[in-house]
Amino acid sequence: GIMSTDPCSFSSGTRAVTRHLNLVLHVDFDRCVIRATVQLTVEALEDRFSTLDTRDLQIVSVSANGQAARFTMGPKHSFKGTPLDITLPFDLSRGQHVIVEVTYETSPSASALQWLSPEQTAGRKQPYLFSQCQAHHCRSMVPCQDTPSVKHTYYAQVSVAKDLVAVMSAVRDGQEVDPQDNNRIIYRFRQPVPMPSYLIAIVVGALESREIGPRSRVWSEKEFVDKAAFEFSETETMLKTAEDLVGPYVWGQYDILVLPPSFPYGGMENPCLTYATPTLLVIAHEISHSWTGNLVTNKTWEHFWLNEGHTVYLERMIGRSLVSEQFRQFKAMGGWKDLQDSVNTFGADNVLTNLVPSLQDVNPDDAFSSVPYEKGFALLYHLEELLGGPEVFMGFVRSYIQRFSYGSVTTDEWKNHLFTYFKDQVEVLNKVDWNAWMFTPGMPPVKPQYDTTLADACIALNQDLSSFKESDVKMLSSHQLIEFLSLLLQEDALPVSHVKKMEEVYDLNAIMNSEIRFRWLRLCVRSRWEEAVPMALKMATEQGRMKYTRPLFRELSNYEKYRDEAVRVFLAHRAAMHPVTSGLVAKDLKVDASKTTSL
Repeated sequence: GIMSTDPCSFSSGTRAVTRHLNLVLHVDFDRCVIRATVQLTVEALEDRFSTLDTRDLQIVSVSANGQAARFTMGPKHSFKGTPLDITLPFDLSRGQHVIVEVTYETSPSASALQWLSPEQTAGRKQPYLFSQCQAHHCRSMVPCQDTPSVKHTYYAQVSVAKDLVAVMSAVRDGQEVDPQDNNRIIYRFRQPVPMPSYLIAIVVGALESREIGPRSRVWSEKEFVDKAAFEFSETETMLKTAEDLVGPYVWGQYDILVLPPSFPYGGMENPCLTYATPTLLVIAHEISHSWTGNLVTNKTWEHFWLNEGHTVYLERMIGRSLVSEQFRQFKAMGGWKDLQDSVNTFGADNVLTNLVPSLQDVNPDDAFSSVPYEKGFALLYHLEELLGGPEVFMGFVRSYIQRFSYGSVTTDEWKNHLFTYFKDQVEVLNKVDWNAWMFTPGMPPVKPQYDTTLADACIALNQDLSSFKESDVKMLSSHQLIEFLSLLLQEDALPVSHVKKMEEVYDLNAIMNSEIRFRWLRLCVRSRWEEAVPMALKMATEQGRMKYTRPLFRELSNYEKYRDEAVRVFLAHRAAMHPVTSGLVAKDLKVDASKTTSL
């Protein structure tokens, strides 16, 4: 197996562990920096304390229990950042707590923070800031033990200009005029449940909120807030369904923040404040993370499948409760296709397609794909089939959550618990090819038997592309239309005449549902339909979700005639893109990272 030290952190929790963070943040939109002080309550596990993770931070001073402490910055690593080595001015013995205080300032290019100018927001009057710390970016916002193996509570006070509002991944704890500057307000937050650093989140902007349930509000710019309240009106139903499946929701508040379109992911499960793009299906996934991921956390990013595989499994169980078992089967088949896509993109012998990859010297952002989600789900579904069906297997999932709540866990610990829980079926578990599932690249060794009722309707349509009729598509739900287009993307490019016929009959260009539109435009570009190129470029740049932006740019760069155009458009939009997205698209397009001018 893999060592439990975190290859992505300079401060894996062997010598000391952080128990609590106290943050004082001053958000400066003129300079795009946060001026800050953090107090870390650290417990010594050995008779010394050494290192915190940082990245692009300017450290002003360090003290321990109020006494100045010597500190040095180690050499800068390409993605891990810079270790902050601290020498305490007194001896520390095992079990003692020390309060380490660091005063610092973030860099305008901090990888966790995206600063939007007023022009990049819906309201166009106020600037906007949001953070995204997963996987290893918290260290660019807060010097900390930036590893999911360490969990701590936090308290924060955030000073912002008085026409802005701050929210965090914590329970709101009041606000007051800033005593240093009466043009500013201090917002206060507390997070009493221990959590890993990657779940610290802050958003500042001209935010408004609406109540959508007894423990939920939706936050966004006022232009979107009523639409968002309508989009997410099912939230409480989903929370209750999840609680029925896996036990009480422990985080108190479940708010949703609808981000500006440049956010690189579909959602982010920050406790008390889920980030979401406006689609309800994202919410079933993010709600599920309140248990698998946030309450039980992968110990290092190599075990990311424990977060995502279980979360997809729960998300689909919620779908089963709210819609039907057939719907769950249909989503599971769609997931298998996404897995095939990822394996094809990385290559079937790429170790990053292992369920448990080694991330020694690998940037976790480069490893991000649907593999941990869908290979993880496929393993859990396969085990469900072997061990007696969904009710039986949910018993195990509940037991796993109970056993490891408030902690961090490795694949070995998960597997030991599985064998203990199903001790009467050990001979069944021993037949599973664990090495092939976990440590071998490519597709899993077994394809689960999914029920194809809903998918068959799509396949029937797919077989007979020549006789498209509008009624064909009218009968398909949006889920089935997504499935239909996914099936077409599995095949070789369609002749452009087919694609034009589909447009003529179905008016697909007019559908604005992102999941449908992004597949449709990929299909068109792949078939070399020139009319689709501007639409594909527009979708690739006017929102920033990597799931859409990267494949669209990849298809465009494969279209020889428009490759230079795609690069030109990327370079023109690059400054406004999220740094993680622009870095990965630059790799996809093979654009030199330093090149900023257009061709």
